[in-house]
Amino acid sequence: MTNYIALLRGINVGGHHKMKMADLKNLLASMGLQNVKTYIQSGNVIFESEEEAEQLSQKIEDELNHTFGFPVPVVLRTAEEFQQMINDCPYSSDSLREGESVQVAFLGGEPTREGIDHMYTYNNELEECKIKGKEVYFYFRKSIRDSKLATQLPKLRVPATVRNWKTVVKLDEMLKL
Repeated sequence: MTNYIALLRGINVGGHHKMKMADLKNLLASMGLQNVKTYIQSGNVIFESEEEAEQLSQKIEDELNHTFGFPVPVVLRTAEEFQQMINDCPYSSDSLREGESVQVAFLGGEPTREGIDHMYTYNNELEECKIKGKEVYFYFRKSIRDSKLATQLPKLRVPATVRNWKTVVKLDEMLKL
């Protein structure tokens, strides 16, 4: 059995694409996924499965679309990949000042070289990113809400969903239970 983290993109944001976590949990369990746990309303799910990530991701997306009536991109990481992502984070969250944050964009595939180069042109004294594999690490000295850098994620030409570092740490704790 492989431990997975599923990160759903664009649900329960601003009253759109509403999905109750209990319904999501029940749906995934009905698909044969084991030990399904959810965290907060933004679509963070931990589960176990014997299936491979690529097929599993598509299977979950298809079932979500069929059940809830709208497409939901799903980014999967194994527990090992998730731990490696944490270890690779170039920013410390231990000494953040008020308004500062570390965020991670989880990508559904490898970004293009052109997209990566484009993202780096937006690094400045208020916000910066570092890209490693299928993760984009952000450091914001002010809110992500006004970020010009974060709005450039579509230029990577792969699905992406962003989580703050507090959520990343909580998911890691849940994986270790």
